[in-house]
Amino acid sequence: MFSQLPRSVAQYLVVTASYWAFTLTDGALRMLVVLYFHGLGYSPLQVATLFLLYEFFGVVTNLVGGWLAARIGLNLTMHMGLGLQIVALGMLAVEPSLLGVAYVMVAQALSGIAKDLNKMSAKSSIKTLIPDDQQGQLYRWVALLTGSKNTLKGVGFFLGAVLMTWLGFRGAVAVMAAALAIVLVTSFLLLDRNLGKTSFKPKFQDLLSKSGSINRLSAARLFLFGARDVWFVVALPVFLQSRLGWSHTAVGSLLAVWVIGYGIVQAQAPRLTGQAAGRVPDGHAALWWAMVLSGLPALIAVGCWLGWPAEWVVVSGLLAFGGVFAINSAVHSYLIVSYAKADGVSLDVGFYYMANAAGRLLGTVLSGSIYQFFGLEACLLASSLMVLLAALASTGLPRAARVTQ
Repeated sequence: MFSQLPRSVAQYLVVTASYWAFTLTDGALRMLVVLYFHGLGYSPLQVATLFLLYEFFGVVTNLVGGWLAARIGLNLTMHMGLGLQIVALGMLAVEPSLLGVAYVMVAQALSGIAKDLNKMSAKSSIKTLIPDDQQGQLYRWVALLTGSKNTLKGVGFFLGAVLMTWLGFRGAVAVMAAALAIVLVTSFLLLDRNLGKTSFKPKFQDLLSKSGSINRLSAARLFLFGARDVWFVVALPVFLQSRLGWSHTAVGSLLAVWVIGYGIVQAQAPRLTGQAAGRVPDGHAALWWAMVLSGLPALIAVGCWLGWPAEWVVVSGLLAFGGVFAINSAVHSYLIVSYAKADGVSLDVGFYYMANAAGRLLGTVLSGSIYQFFGLEACLLASSLMVLLAALASTGLPRAARVTQ
């Protein structure tokens, strides 16, 4: 059955399945680390510190990984990502007494490298499977891959909380490492060996994008994801546990529902942004959706300051933010693949996701530090400011409308 599918569809399914499996472990591991170490008495800033190398090496990996993929192929970089995640999980499946801050940071660094090698490879590969004159199909496939990935990341949050309850930290990471090893072997057997190889050998100076549109889109992406993580990564789960008294499972379930809903909206973005009328997003869409998003975190902060029920304000505000953020992210994900050159696509996509990782790094650091000293409301105001900066960066993006099928 699989061998009878068109090549592009078959390869897309392999890439998507590998990306899905990786995403489950990535979401679960993040939730496990936050809950486990906060339960040991780590402060919000200390918990954020555990993710610093994860995010920092995401920046480096996207920049260098795009160049590496252009030279050796997306097949190898995707499998390198899966392999490194298995190593990172194995490092954490040790006696709890060995899980010091420095050791966990090194394991998280490997996981960060793995995550961004896998993501860059998956996103870049779609460009190589679809002709340039089929922008509608490109938008649908990018939205489906990204949306389904985020839905499964939400499932991963829930999975991490459940595994923490059933198996403990050590048992959970061991089970995930074993499952991912099976995925690695299967993907290695099915994925095209020449996927993503370029007709030229890019030089190291080709790492930095020479496209003004990609540079502006990358700056907008940095601030957009910084705006999400400045309150979502550390501040929100700690707030729910310490201020509202939620259990591990309750926190994991809420974040899982949020990310699952976020992924569903993201997968539906082509329909929500007017593709049925023959339109695909341009720079104006990126600007407009950022402006819509910018006011939501500030409104949540105002509701908290006015003394409205915290659970109602934060949870309903989180859901609204997730829906609008999902459309912003889907529009961005389509635009970078559309702007990227077909030959050497991983160079442009890698540069763009380098900015994405820098935004996550910035948001993670600010999430722990701002929450610890100023509280959740300050994190929300920082989020609104960063979305406004994303909108400002989007003002120079091309606005030419394109009709597509």
